[in-house]
Amino acid sequence: MTTTPELRRHLRHLAVHLLTPLLMCLGMALAYQGAFHQPTPHHLRVAVVGTTPQAHQLARTLQAKAGDALEVSTLPDRPAAEQRLHDRTLVAAFTPDQARPELLVATAGSDTDAVAAEKVFRTVTDHQGIPLAVTDAAPLAAGDPTGQGLFFLLVALSIGSYGSVAVIGTAGAVLGMRIRALVALASSLIVSLIGTVTAGPVFHVVDHNLAGVWALAWLYSAGIALVGVGLHTFLKRWTTLALMVLFVMLNFTSSGGIYRPDLQPGLFGALHTVWNGAGFLEAARSILYFGGSAGLGGHLLSLALWFVLGLVLLLTAALHERRHAAVPIAPVITSDEEEEEEEAVAV
Repeated sequence: MTTTPELRRHLRHLAVHLLTPLLMCLGMALAYQGAFHQPTPHHLRVAVVGTTPQAHQLARTLQAKAGDALEVSTLPDRPAAEQRLHDRTLVAAFTPDQARPELLVATAGSDTDAVAAEKVFRTVTDHQGIPLAVTDAAPLAAGDPTGQGLFFLLVALSIGSYGSVAVIGTAGAVLGMRIRALVALASSLIVSLIGTVTAGPVFHVVDHNLAGVWALAWLYSAGIALVGVGLHTFLKRWTTLALMVLFVMLNFTSSGGIYRPDLQPGLFGALHTVWNGAGFLEAARSILYFGGSAGLGGHLLSLALWFVLGLVLLLTAALHERRHAAVPIAPVITSDEEEEEEEAVAV
């Protein structure tokens, strides 16, 4: 089969465009499998409650056997353990007892962390032949029994936000940057309302403090929209791939929605401290289940910084577009036309 120069040109054009979905496939495979394929505890923070020598000995034994998988401490009493759980500086607290050993967890912080901690301490009570009583100090909403409903809200907000960027970048390309920015903010408002209403009144994932969750959703969505509109000026058709990397591959995997950092490889734990998905998810957990404590200020700062980054990118893009705007070429006027203009002016 012979190929003409025109056919080869079309094939090269097609191959270049196929790079985007192929790179998306590679990135998603690496990110999701890297983050979720083998959840293993590392530095999972647990405590043994009690001041007796036996309690301290149990803590030392657990730490020695677990190594880096656990960070085992001791606490004097149950109220101290509950406080640490509500501060989210602890995953679980075990109270040894010959008759009724108890494990305190907070599934609202992370259901998977609670399950991992329960496995650890169930081995202790199984060895003693005593059943383990598990008490949830911070239970989840009835409409979100797995704790992943907020994560799926995050997914919906993200897709709506960067999907809006794609439309603004193509259908709105002829508009000025100020108008595109206003459209991005308006679309993020609609995206946040859709997400909040479905998570609240429709599916009851959020059963209280709906206004607070909506405010977080809008700030999160607006940050993505502004970053995306700003990047489109420079990346053009590669913008979709860039946003997939930023707000899907690295974002969903580091958000803590499926596994928190103490069950993931170190890269995702590092991203969890700064990425906007984690900021939204952890802030929402904080206001819904932990009374606005548990690091809420840091999570709000993360969301605010992403919003500011979007504003900076918009300003930079606007300056770039103004600097490279096409200069209109003045029409060439012949000598006869010049004479006609002079006569018209004289009249």
